[in-house]
Amino acid sequence: MSPLKRSNNLAARMGRWSASHWKTAVFGWLAFVVAALAIGAVAGTKTIDQKDANVGQSHKADKILQKGFPQADPQTEIVLIQSSKRVADHPEFRATIDAVVGAVKGNAQIKNLRSPLDAGNADQISKDRHAVMVTWDMKGEYDQATKKIDAIQAAVNKVGNSHPGFYIGEAGSVSSGKALDKMFTDQLKLAGERSIPITIIVLLLVFGALVAVGVPLLLALSGVMATIGLVALPSHLVPMDSNVSAVVLLIGLAVGVDYSLFYIKREREERAAGKGARAALEAAAATSGRSVLISGFTVMIAMAGMMFSGDKSYLGLGIATMMVVGIAMLGSLTVLPALLSKLGDRIEKGKIPYLHRLRRDSGDNRFWKAVLTPALRRPGLAAAISGGVLLAMALPALSLHTSQSGLDALPNSAPTVPTIKKIQKTFSNGTVAESQVAVKANLDSPAAQRAIEALKSQTIARGLNSGSIDVEVNAAHTVARVNIPLVGKGSDDRSNAALAELRNDILPATIGTVPGAEYGVTGDTANSADSNALLKQKAPLVFGFVLIFAFLLLLVTFRSIVIAAKAVLLNLLSVGAAYGVLVAVFQWGWGESLLGFQGNGGIASWLPIFMFVILFGLSMDYHVFILSRVREAFDRGMKTEDAVVHGITTTAGVVSSAALVMVGAFAVFALMPILDMKEMGIGLAAAVLIDATIVRAVLLPATMKLLGDANWYLPRWLEWLPRLEHGDEPVSKERAPEATPAPALGA
Repeated sequence: MSPLKRSNNLAARMGRWSASHWKTAVFGWLAFVVAALAIGAVAGTKTIDQKDANVGQSHKADKILQKGFPQADPQTEIVLIQSSKRVADHPEFRATIDAVVGAVKGNAQIKNLRSPLDAGNADQISKDRHAVMVTWDMKGEYDQATKKIDAIQAAVNKVGNSHPGFYIGEAGSVSSGKALDKMFTDQLKLAGERSIPITIIVLLLVFGALVAVGVPLLLALSGVMATIGLVALPSHLVPMDSNVSAVVLLIGLAVGVDYSLFYIKREREERAAGKGARAALEAAAATSGRSVLISGFTVMIAMAGMMFSGDKSYLGLGIATMMVVGIAMLGSLTVLPALLSKLGDRIEKGKIPYLHRLRRDSGDNRFWKAVLTPALRRPGLAAAISGGVLLAMALPALSLHTSQSGLDALPNSAPTVPTIKKIQKTFSNGTVAESQVAVKANLDSPAAQRAIEALKSQTIARGLNSGSIDVEVNAAHTVARVNIPLVGKGSDDRSNAALAELRNDILPATIGTVPGAEYGVTGDTANSADSNALLKQKAPLVFGFVLIFAFLLLLVTFRSIVIAAKAVLLNLLSVGAAYGVLVAVFQWGWGESLLGFQGNGGIASWLPIFMFVILFGLSMDYHVFILSRVREAFDRGMKTEDAVVHGITTTAGVVSSAALVMVGAFAVFALMPILDMKEMGIGLAAAVLIDATIVRAVLLPATMKLLGDANWYLPRWLEWLPRLEHGDEPVSKERAPEATPAPALGA
């Protein structure tokens, strides 16, 4: 058995230590996972308070309302009663209204019950008089109200069952919020459950043995579990998004399995080449282990970009994804070599006969050689065609438009959504999607009273509202909430134009003239506009941070300004192409019938930055892995062209397998009924597929051959950069003639 040799390579040293102390490494990891879960259970993960989630002027308005009112959100519930045959004055219709009112009246959990039959509530009857609304507000905080709403909904449903001639449906802040939150959580859980079988199937195709499948999967899942537990600690300083666990599973499973694939495949390749078990492990640690180390830090840098977005959800997700990548990297560099040293060739146990015969341990891949042949035979043409295809795919991204998804993002099958849409259609947004103007002033002063009246009259005169404008004043007469249902659907151009006119023209000319007054607009339309504005403002900072630091890390790693710059450019092309796919499918509607959705004319406002950060980090995995193998061959004396052929053909199989794992996991989200999740799934899956095929198999090798030795250009003034090992046995250039070049493609 060959001893593990000394090395300055950190990954090799970690692999050596783990192999020599496998019990400490394995059981230490298990203890770490258990401790992390225990910490999470004790500390608890703090999530973002929705009252504090908005940004910009919406956030300012929310703060004014929270201080002026015990409950900034009145938590209004609405029961829609509708008939195609009867009108509100018909005795049968009136009896149905009385039955709904009677079902909820007297319930200790409600207040401000308003019947359309009472004086002064004519706005709760539709213009055609075929629909009415019964409304009330829920008492207490939202969490308390969600526990009480089920009994009220059951009473309303009972009335609906006894009046089959009428449509009776409830929706509102509490009932809709609870139902939709549950649906969203269930869908994310289902996506996570589906991604695991897909991963198992891909790993079976790659390894053809049950033990080899179990090691990367269990390592990745244990890393995810540890992260979910440890996320509780930073959450008390930076509250997390409620969906942080789903994102951690998505990213953790992808990178954890990828890193294990890189490592195990290289170890098996070295064993197939005749090396002893320990020597093979050393080679894998010094080469693939080093790639994992560099990839991990590159991905973490990319994830850190989310922390510059200014958005609370991104800040938490940035921390959580950095943690899961770091933990996956640590497990791959310690626990994995420990397990491989103990298992040895028993990693092949549980062979699946037919699948196992399909596997090639040598690393040589005939399929990818066939793909590479035309690309390297005519590199100029291959680079022009593949680059042109990517640019053409990216062109639609120039018309990318973001919007914060409203009802359009939800399917009609979602609970309470049909009722909300009926209310919206019948009452022209009525009280469903109100904008709220928060006013802080001495409301007893004549100036403040005149300003509020002027606000109402000017809003109506300019046709910005679609329903009655209500004014609520707190007990101290220091804060007013002016409820203005704006025209439009809430997040469309009409609503945004009305919001801009309200904010920029009407409010400064009315409330703005009151001495010492503070004001702001919040609500769904305002929240969407402010969120979009912030993300557009911060996007250059996020993109710049990721690109600059990725460039610097690759520059240090490969000691080549050309390699670093080209890696950034290729990743930008693949991300741009993915943006183009998103716009074509979801903004232009090219995939509506195939995927079964109805677009809202835009892309979810949170998605472009999220996709850029995630994709840039994950695509760097492949880039670093491939280029490390190319540089390793080049350092051993191969010509650049031969090194490119050797590097890509020996890594293409594992890269395509790793990409298949990611595509499968992301594609699961494309099957979800929620539009935002469809967009994320299609965008991420398309980007990974594009990156692993057009970019890595055609454009990368073609451009490397065109550039030749210029690939490794480093200006003299950067010669001080450290020289990092790219293999287990570095060879000086003086030994180059002794190296055996890779066989020519097609030979």
